[in-house]
Amino acid sequence: MFLLLPFDSLVVNLLGISITVLFTLLLVFIIVPAIFGVSFGIRKVYMKTLLKIFQWATLRIERGAKEKNHPLYKPYVNGIIAKEPTSLEEEIKEIRRSGSGKALDTPEFELSDIFYFCRKGIETIMDDEVTKRFSAEELESWNLLSRTNYNFQYISLRLTVLWGLGVLIRYCFLLPLRCKDFLSKHVHLMCYRICVRALTAIITYHDRENRPRNGGICVANHTSPIDVIILASDGYYAMVGQIHGGLMGVIQRAMVKACPHVWFERSEVKDRHLVARRLTEHAQDKSKLPILIFPEGTCINNTSVMMFKKGSFEIGATVYPVAIKYDPQFGDAFWNSSKYGMVTYLLRMMTSWAIVCSVWYLPPMTRQPEEDAVQFANRVKSAIARQGGLVDLLWDGGLKREKVKDAFKEEQQKLYSKMIVGSHEDRSRS
Repeated sequence: MFLLLPFDSLVVNLLGISITVLFTLLLVFIIVPAIFGVSFGIRKVYMKTLLKIFQWATLRIERGAKEKNHPLYKPYVNGIIAKEPTSLEEEIKEIRRSGSGKALDTPEFELSDIFYFCRKGIETIMDDEVTKRFSAEELESWNLLSRTNYNFQYISLRLTVLWGLGVLIRYCFLLPLRCKDFLSKHVHLMCYRICVRALTAIITYHDRENRPRNGGICVANHTSPIDVIILASDGYYAMVGQIHGGLMGVIQRAMVKACPHVWFERSEVKDRHLVARRLTEHAQDKSKLPILIFPEGTCINNTSVMMFKKGSFEIGATVYPVAIKYDPQFGDAFWNSSKYGMVTYLLRMMTSWAIVCSVWYLPPMTRQPEEDAVQFANRVKSAIARQGGLVDLLWDGGLKREKVKDAFKEEQQKLYSKMIVGSHEDRSRS
């Protein structure tokens, strides 16, 4: 038998009390609310407190930089080049008017026309609308994460102590508190709600009467793998996707045991008819959960919505659009899959301050008789972009990993050729 010294006994008692308090808080404030779907409002108070701290830290950085004559980096929110919505023909005419002074309706090629294409090329290189959608959104304020502000440097002892305290809270308290994987074996909906609380996700759902119903397809803009958790914590969905390996494959195999999700092998994904048939069979069965699909096919940085793939709009089912908008002040939810692996991304999410977002359930939409699948997809995409305050882009998110298609290059060539040939024909008639 070992005898405990008074000091050792005190340490054991304190350790036991700490573990008891920790599990009591976990049970009262996380597990029980997740089971019954209630909230004590603690996360909203937490969010408001963080906002006040962020504002103070930002003002302290600006004041310290001013005192030490350090330049401050200011991100470009709306792009670095001011662009006016003008057509190719209008800009060509303006160049000719200010250059050669020849008639504006001259059908022949002008050497000055080259300047238009040179300028457009330089603008595209300097302010690429596609590439910048796949990098983390820059913040004007500092949220005490050194990875989100270019002005991070030593300013004062108080600010440094506050940053260090934030590191301790995120890595020593929030990170261990958020590791609750063993709870995922229980109730399906409770599991997602626990994950939401684990991420300190503060979600505001709008128009919940429009939530997707069985036999339909739920389509949403895609920013992060946690989009699934955000939506599934407020309802049940059947997921659709390709079977992966590694950590994602483990998660998929666990998910399919709780719900009949629709997973495809890599070789089956390329078979459009097979995919459409399986989706149609699932959607026609009113007893099955609505299918959750992200038609962009890749993660976008939550500033815009890119082209929707038409496959999910061809099967004739009712579509339930959902718009998701994240607040990057508390943590960047965007997953740059070409830069971070799944484990690294999850670690970044678990060490962020919080995940704050709004979800809008839009009224159900059906394909009109005169619409094809592409037009229907664009109509749904426009509705999502408009509701979420996102930029509606026609570009394919696949450009993230592929070269620009020749069709995009030929489109500009056709516009210019049409202007030259059209002007020549008009002149011949006159």
